Amino acid sequence: MEEVKGSLITVETLKSDFIRLGVCPGMTVIMHSSFKAIGSFVVGGPPAVILALEAAVGGKGNVVMPTHSGDLSDPAGWENPPVPKEWWETIREQMPAYDANLTPLWGMGVIPEMFRKQDSVIRSSHPLLSFAAWGERAEYIAGNHSLEYSLGEPSPLARIYELEGYVLLLGVGNDSNTSLHLSEIRADYETKREIINQAPIKTDGTRHWAQFKDIEYDSSDFAAIGDDFERETGLVKRGKIGGAEAMLIPQKQLVDYGTAWLPVHRKKL
Repeated sequence: MEEVKGSLITVETLKSDFIRLGVCPGMTVIMHSSFKAIGSFVVGGPPAVILALEAAVGGKGNVVMPTHSGDLSDPAGWENPPVPKEWWETIREQMPAYDANLTPLWGMGVIPEMFRKQDSVIRSSHPLLSFAAWGERAEYIAGNHSLEYSLGEPSPLARIYELEGYVLLLGVGNDSNTSLHLSEIRADYETKREIINQAPIKTDGTRHWAQFKDIEYDSSDFAAIGDDFERETGLVKRGKIGGAEAMLIPQKQLVDYGTAWLPVHRKKL
């Protein structure tokens, strides 16, 4: 039998790594993550990462993770794979409504999937673009998430901004940095386009198919924004969490930078 190679990773070693990166008590942190990037043997698996980060911010801090469920969307827009048009109405009629406790994540990774199941975590009410929050201000962060303009002012992203929180990228890059969508909402750029989103929700216990306004989000240039921000400001802290490359970024400064960057760099093709 082949022996496991590499360092043994535990809650305590992960906590030390978070603190070394710059995470400190009382901090609000939104984390995007790849569990596979951390290493081959994490004692306790994904829960160890969650517990280590919660321990690093402490009881006065807050941890937030995206818990999106984009598969609850309108089937007319599905492309990977598309479904026959004659199925659309049946899907709209029969798709289970969003339930913060029951609805699984879609393409977000195992760490936020485990995180949202904690008893002390509050998951926001948006059927497509929810966030889960733990900590002293969890209700403030996740408790009032509007259907319309889901990553804008009435969203957990704006609450993190007000709390002067930090983005933690663990094994992923700025192309996964959801906070830059807040920049898209706030910026005025040539290619900005409003859309109507759709999803099944419950209102007063009754399921219905909801339609709501939003913008067409685009993360294709987020890596470029992150690179320019790091080079021009020097505010990004880099380090290792287990075996994963990690970045700790002040969210407010990044969002402000992105809001100014987008009108200059996003042009009509």
